[in-house]
Amino acid sequence: MYSNDSAPESASTLDGVTLGETHHTPEPQAVPVIAVRDLMKSYRTGDNLVPALRGVTFAVQPGEFVAVMGASGSGKSTLMNLLGCLDRPTRGEYWLAGTRVSTLSPEQLALVRLRRIGFIFQGFNLLSRSTALKNVALPMVYSGIPAEMRERRARRALELVGLGDRMSHRPNQLSGGQQQRVAVARALVNEPALLLADEPTGNLDSRTGLEIMTLMQALNRQGITVLLVTHEPDIAAYASRILTLRDGVVLRDERRVPRSAASDLAAREAEDAQAQAPAGSGSNGAGPRVRVKEASR
Repeated sequence: MYSNDSAPESASTLDGVTLGETHHTPEPQAVPVIAVRDLMKSYRTGDNLVPALRGVTFAVQPGEFVAVMGASGSGKSTLMNLLGCLDRPTRGEYWLAGTRVSTLSPEQLALVRLRRIGFIFQGFNLLSRSTALKNVALPMVYSGIPAEMRERRARRALELVGLGDRMSHRPNQLSGGQQQRVAVARALVNEPALLLADEPTGNLDSRTGLEIMTLMQALNRQGITVLLVTHEPDIAAYASRILTLRDGVVLRDERRVPRSAASDLAAREAEDAQAQAPAGSGSNGAGPRVRVKEASR
């Protein structure tokens, strides 16, 4: 369902605006979705220059699921802002899906955010008076996509995250987990190269957080590249790679077999069903309620 347009030979463009030089990696190696080299960011406080990132280098390949962890002050929020093209580095290079974005103008960065990055925030950031369908369609309004196509793609995205029967509901008619799934659908509609999630389970209870992580893993299995920022080791365990930051540098870069959120959710629901069953009645529990429709690719 989701694919990246091939870049031109000399430059990359969005809506007719040249973004910058295009990076080509020799075959058969794929172009990384993220490639940062010696990334530095400093903030001036009075006469002092405070370093937040001190030369970060790593790459994320298409289809990876990466969690970024670190204590307060480690630089993970600064890194998130740079990867989301919300800020520019003091020094170093950042390539997103083959385009060097670290030197782009604010106008060019806005186009990159709109078309190449899907954001998922801790606070959902939904329009309270708009339906789920209209919330999901909103990014396509700014992309200039015709109304009929906007509605079709928004419906498809909501069906993908299991909310095909909640399209006309407003945020106050949805649970926290359902609101976050609307936010995930909104992040997907412009077919981004990268899904960037900032503490996506932070405002949810543990069970609903498992539902969201089940969804994220299912989307990743369909080929969507995910980078998640979290301070919770239990949430990071669902990623196949964990980057740990400390004092603005990468302390560890670990690849591992991720936990299955779907299995953990099924076990949690079985435990809840057993606890709620009348004494002596027995219960075999219930399977996970999250279902992700397989996308055609």
